[in-house]
Amino acid sequence: MNKRRQTPDGTKGQSRRRDSGSRGRRARIVENAMRILFLIAALFAAAAVALICVFLFANGVPAMRKIGLWSFLSGRLWAPERDIYGVLPMILGSVYVTAGAILIGVPTGILSAIFLARFCPDRLHRILRPAVDLLAGIPSVVYGFFGLTVIVPGIRAIFGGSGTSMLAASIVLGIMILPTIVGVSESAIRAVPDSYYEGSLALGASHERSVFRAVVPAAKSGILSAVILGIGRAVGETMAVVMVAGNQTVMPSGITKGLRTLTANIVIEMGYAADLHREALIATGVVLFVFILLINFCFSLITRRDRT
Repeated sequence: MNKRRQTPDGTKGQSRRRDSGSRGRRARIVENAMRILFLIAALFAAAAVALICVFLFANGVPAMRKIGLWSFLSGRLWAPERDIYGVLPMILGSVYVTAGAILIGVPTGILSAIFLARFCPDRLHRILRPAVDLLAGIPSVVYGFFGLTVIVPGIRAIFGGSGTSMLAASIVLGIMILPTIVGVSESAIRAVPDSYYEGSLALGASHERSVFRAVVPAAKSGILSAVILGIGRAVGETMAVVMVAGNQTVMPSGITKGLRTLTANIVIEMGYAADLHREALIATGVVLFVFILLINFCFSLITRRDRT
């Protein structure tokens, strides 16, 4: 009688073990499949970067050899009709415009992020935060139209000249990098544990002093990431700069004078370039690529030093 009573219970136990074993096998299969999927995605991203590098250097380095590396990088004249290719004016133009965008966008973006994270009332935050996010979704050509119809005439009225200038490009780019800097910086500030702020208050510091002396320094790594992302956006921007910078292949001579950036040089002339001219434009892309790599390398050194 006891064996008969135990038989159904034993059968149920065996079926439960089989079910748990089958669920475990399915979970392992799903886990292995997802691991393979993630590996494929990572390899695809790495392969895309590698292919871009191979294309740029395979087509750009031979042009630098033909022109001469020093002549190409330090040449002050860009005259494709005479086979003279010097990108120094474009290099300086990109540096100056990016520096101007940093001076305008970085302080404004960081202070805006601090306000939204620690000072802004909830009702106002529900309005300002979507407005900042909306800036990120505006196409660059719209920023260019805004600069061409508002900023350029304002500069022309104040300083004279045509208005299309380094200053106009810097202002437009400074506005364009705001969503990136504000969004990443605010997330970094909000990620700081409340114990930092509460400990500072417990020591007698005011609200403002606690935010700027305890919370913001703790979020420094994330804020630096926001700045680097903003710089990358400013360096790689093309359409808005083409519309407001003046596109003059001359050495930059003032904030109210026109200039041309590396990206604008490629976009303007690639449509009709051929032979050595086309190769020189690809070599310009190599210079831009190396420029961005140097920025990321410097950022890595800064963050590594902060961690140590």
